[in-house]
Amino acid sequence: MRRSSPLRLAAAAIVAAGSLSLAQPASATRTAAPDDRQAAFTEAAKAYGVPESVLLGVSYLESRWDANAGKPSNSAGYGPMHLTDAAGFTGGNHHAEGTEDARGDDGRPLPAPQAAPAPAEIPASLRTLEKAADLTGASREELRGDPAANIRGGAALLADYQKTLGAPLSDDPGEWYGAVARYSGAEEAEAAKFFADEVYATIESGAQRVTDDGQKVELRARPGLRKMDRWLEKLGLRRPQRGEAECPPTVSCEWIPAPYQELPGDDYGNHDKSNRPVNQKVDYIVIHDMEGYFDPSVRLVQDPARPASWHYSVRSVDGHIAQHVKTKDVAWQAGNWYVNAKSIGIEHEGFLAEGAFWYTEAMYRSSARLVRYLALRHGVPLDRAHILGHDNVPGTIASTVRGMHEDPGPFWDWAHYFQLLGHPLHGTGGPRTESVMILPDYERNQPYYYGCDRKNPDAGCAPHGSASVWLRTEPREDAPLVKDVGKHPTGDSLYSVYDHSARAVTGQRYAVADRQGDWTAIWYLGQKAWFHNPASQPTAVPSKGLVVTPKPGLASVPVYGRAYPEEAAYPEGVPYQTISPLQYTFAAGQRYTVGLAAVGEYYRAVTFDTSNHQVIRGKQKYYQIQFGHRVMFVKAEDVVVSAT
Repeated sequence: MRRSSPLRLAAAAIVAAGSLSLAQPASATRTAAPDDRQAAFTEAAKAYGVPESVLLGVSYLESRWDANAGKPSNSAGYGPMHLTDAAGFTGGNHHAEGTEDARGDDGRPLPAPQAAPAPAEIPASLRTLEKAADLTGASREELRGDPAANIRGGAALLADYQKTLGAPLSDDPGEWYGAVARYSGAEEAEAAKFFADEVYATIESGAQRVTDDGQKVELRARPGLRKMDRWLEKLGLRRPQRGEAECPPTVSCEWIPAPYQELPGDDYGNHDKSNRPVNQKVDYIVIHDMEGYFDPSVRLVQDPARPASWHYSVRSVDGHIAQHVKTKDVAWQAGNWYVNAKSIGIEHEGFLAEGAFWYTEAMYRSSARLVRYLALRHGVPLDRAHILGHDNVPGTIASTVRGMHEDPGPFWDWAHYFQLLGHPLHGTGGPRTESVMILPDYERNQPYYYGCDRKNPDAGCAPHGSASVWLRTEPREDAPLVKDVGKHPTGDSLYSVYDHSARAVTGQRYAVADRQGDWTAIWYLGQKAWFHNPASQPTAVPSKGLVVTPKPGLASVPVYGRAYPEEAAYPEGVPYQTISPLQYTFAAGQRYTVGLAAVGEYYRAVTFDTSNHQVIRGKQKYYQIQFGHRVMFVKAEDVVVSAT
């Protein structure tokens, strides 16, 4: 995300989420739901005349059949059928999860942000639960919390959509293409088609999995289906123009440009023109969440006076994409100018924690297709050293570390995302390999967090799958969390969902510091950090690769938040950007994994007139390392590189 509380989006509605108070930090244990999820699909399909394969396919694209403990998605959807219930809630700002300057450039400090845009009317796509209640007679509470009732509600909606289209209640799944497209809630024909095509691709290939509450569900493959897409035309949906949008043809995408505009007082907004990859290589794709809804976010990025922008927005309910900044240009999105100048930023509708826990399958799939397309165009490797969360971007200098953002947070399913990218995360090497990749089972890994309920911020979050593991000072469950002197200069790390000070996340690689029984220690922010890693339920896998350690004779080496050139590289008239170390200690004997090598680079762009923009490159070589939850940089001459 972009900035803190003053720039938070005024959401069209706030999703209300309850919370479960836990007496102490402890791993939650899953229990199977009392109903049989497979039978619930069978019974609902029969009751409403919907082919079971269609009902299963739609639910898979919405929730992957999960119940999510009755908690809402990031677009106000509940249960396996993602029945949306944003109606009745008021708009407002959300928790501040950072105070960063989105541009992150000392060379051009930005003015204070303006107020967030006014809330918009709640769209029909966020109010399907009340319609399901009318059709089934079930209460809203039942439809939110009872998976079987929720599935019946979804079946009733599909049948109602089919009747409204004048289509037959046929046993042939292909006849339901229009109703499936309508179920997406999309306002654009292309988005509805994307959703329906993904549902039918799932039906054709089949799927099976164990849900978050222990239910085994299977959709048997139905190859060779005929999709009756003639029904799509009867929906009368909008046909937006792609225009200049840079998207793969297999997703719904439109061009809604962010303005590059001169403002009073020699100011301008809200991004910088460039010519990437000709003048600079794109090394990163940064994954954000909006901390708000799609429509207000799109309005926000269209305001030239707002000191924030990003390249793409992805809608939760159907995966629709809007592009705002050309990928050749630099958006103000990551809070670190070095990363901004070398990255593409993608915002996803939703919230890190407040009122929501989970992201829809439609959004994951659409986003993954976009990232795969961008990575291929720009030569970005599909690994966690290059596909970063906003929470993995480092502070630029010591004073900015504390305010950096935490999204997309611990509930973003990185393992599933990389499966969809076609590059599933996996281990390499044997059990004694001296580096590991964090890779917990998302559904079974349910660590304690608090802070998911803004009305009761000290209450524990309801147990939920997570991509993160807690890091402790000793190999025992009751040991304190490791400290982050940048995030908490004088205090302890927190179990807050907004505090990643003592968390490692899926896909990150760390050098092993020690092992003891079911516990593994990694080097993390200059200290040993222990996490539970039992053979029966491992949370990390061996991962061979390069590591760095301080050169012999050096007691410690500095770490940096950006890889800027040495002073001699700057031409006359261009102020030197100080290479200032962060507040951490990388001491002799410690090791950290290498993500990439880089040569110092600074993009000087502080005026509206692009003729004054220039790229300064030096000779200083850096290595990007996984130093903590965030990546950081070390100078090549300070370290020795070796393989694990």
